[in-house]
Amino acid sequence: MNNIEALEKYALSLECSAERGVSMKNYTSFKVGGPAELFLSPEDAGQTARLVRFCEKEDIPVFVLGKGSNVLVSDKGIKGAVIFTGKQCGITLTDENTVRAQSGASLAQLCSFALENSLSGLPGTVGGAVFMNAGAYGVEMKDVLINSEYVSPDGTSGELDNEAMQLSYRHSAYEDSGLVITAASVRLTPGDPEQIKNTMHDIISRRRDKQPLEYPSAGSTFKRPEGHFAGALIEQCGLKGVSVGGAQVSEKHAGFVINRGGATASDILSLIKHVQARVKAQTGVTLETEIRLIG
Repeated sequence: MNNIEALEKYALSLECSAERGVSMKNYTSFKVGGPAELFLSPEDAGQTARLVRFCEKEDIPVFVLGKGSNVLVSDKGIKGAVIFTGKQCGITLTDENTVRAQSGASLAQLCSFALENSLSGLPGTVGGAVFMNAGAYGVEMKDVLINSEYVSPDGTSGELDNEAMQLSYRHSAYEDSGLVITAASVRLTPGDPEQIKNTMHDIISRRRDKQPLEYPSAGSTFKRPEGHFAGALIEQCGLKGVSVGGAQVSEKHAGFVINRGGATASDILSLIKHVQARVKAQTGVTLETEIRLIG
């Protein structure tokens, strides 16, 4: 029995869903990506801790997947274990202004919960929020996060407060740490429900007007270069609408690479590299990807 078979058997003994060869196309917002060697869907943080500890002991690579909204998975797929947190999406009010959400909850769900409880202050983005300090329209997760909970590779649980998370532009201490985020708590501001609803609707309509939400993408493809806007630089270089296979620089917003239909991960990556090379050659600015390249 190899270590993947052993992990599959162990996961099933925990009554955790375990599947071989699950296509990542169905779990990423780009709608591309090859198969996961073993796809695990733990029910709670306890199962997650046991699985992570087993993988550490058996030297099995682990990739933790949330909503898949800021990743580009290779056409070859992912070796080792993919731990999907989608089943862990509980959200609770721990005091009148503090909300605790499990790692699988999207920010859309968190925003809805906040609205129901007349609380405001969240950024209008979804997925990977703590890991990459997500943000939009002048608000970032660091502005509202109190702490986050995690499981370490040896299976022990811990917690980081706001300062320890080292939150900066699209960065947190979780990057390359091996720690698996299981929950986070945010402190929000009480407000008028109607005003909160109007603010949320305004953010949604602005995103719909300015972003190519009608096509699969991973959100903003590139980080904002200091002193510039990625989309403006790309447009300035005449790259709006340029395509490779089924991948295209959005004609609606040049900061987004989209899947126009039938794109592969290779198409998308080739287009990203083409954009980076052209922008560097014409402006001298290096564009860094905001999305994570996996596999």
